Amino acid sequence: MGDIIFLHGASSSGKSTLARALQASIPFPFWHISINHLRDSGVLPLARVQSGDFDWKAMRASFFDGYHRSLGAYADAGNNLIIEHILDTPGWQGQLARSFLPHRVLFVALHAPLGVLNVREAARGDRPEGSAEKDFNTIHQGRQYDLEISSADPLEANVTAVVSAWEIQQGRSAFFDLVKGL
Repeated sequence: MGDIIFLHGASSSGKSTLARALQASIPFPFWHISINHLRDSGVLPLARVQSGDFDWKAMRASFFDGYHRSLGAYADAGNNLIIEHILDTPGWQGQLARSFLPHRVLFVALHAPLGVLNVREAARGDRPEGSAEKDFNTIHQGRQYDLEISSADPLEANVTAVVSAWEIQQGRSAFFDLVKGL
């Protein structure tokens, strides 16, 4: 069974940068998986969504359902995962928690100052304006984490903190705490 390091943070908080640094540092092979990889690889018919041929709102639920199921399947097959995701929809954490139950999960909050998020979002140009601020104000509300770090801290320090937490983690992850019946 694969281990899972789950990076949860606002859009433009530095999850991809942290995931790549972790992948390069951790002493075992870990896949780095994100929605951005699917988007950027051409898996999604984005040109047709953008042209109006396809309605993203109509496609979104089945896309994320399949994405979430695939993560559990990858881990069930014995692959270690670094997942970067934004749990911005009710029920997602529960769906993932059920799938991840047999796995060791390290649930990491990646915080970033709002001003930094806004600057990064504008520089990226691939997010709707205000996405990062919306995430900043909502996604960490009511959640408990195994580890909380800030992208305002040096990347090396964050990598060390995550790897150390992963190496010493014992017991049940906070990822499962909000899900009833687990």
